[in-house]
Amino acid sequence: MAQMRHYSPVDRLLLQADTALRTLLPFSGQPSRPSPAIVQPEAQLDAEQTQHIAGLMRINHTGEVCAQALYQGQALTAKLPHVREAMEQAADEEIDHLAWCEQRIRQLGSHPSVLNPLFYGLSFGIGAFAGLVSDKVSLGFVAATENQVVKHLDDHLQQIPATDEKSRAILEQMREDEEHHASSAIEAGGLRFPAPIKLGMSLLSKVMTKSTYRM
Repeated sequence: MAQMRHYSPVDRLLLQADTALRTLLPFSGQPSRPSPAIVQPEAQLDAEQTQHIAGLMRINHTGEVCAQALYQGQALTAKLPHVREAMEQAADEEIDHLAWCEQRIRQLGSHPSVLNPLFYGLSFGIGAFAGLVSDKVSLGFVAATENQVVKHLDDHLQQIPATDEKSRAILEQMREDEEHHASSAIEAGGLRFPAPIKLGMSLLSKVMTKSTYRM
């Protein structure tokens, strides 16, 4: 039976640096699944619609950058091996979302947010801190964060024109995946956060969405 490789603290830091570069550099993430947008026709959009949809997809792309950083930070400080493995697996699944959003942003003639390095650093720190507190808190933070993402996706799906089937296909698949991540984190023993903490997280997410819509 194959043995699990044990990494030293230095090895893990180097792996984290590699992941950060692959998350932040253009077209570095390699998705394991093809984009749901591939089979959908391109819509006829006017300039205003194109700009608005690009802004929404930029928000979602930054959200995936934050998710990558959050999971990597939690994996670095998780105490139980199975929790670390779960975080790393979730991060791998989020790479699909990251790549899909970037592809769609480029198709719309726009670019990812210039603030992504800042949000990556902040999210990594939050994830690492949550993992240091306890695995239960770390898993609970995943669930609460993914629930926030689902709310954003629902809002964006209402704003995107029905004719833009490419963007809608991406967001609908992302929503399904994020719901699964949230429920899996709770089932694994994650803490259900009280309303005040969820409110604080919601306010922070609004700062991210407002700042990345145009930048």
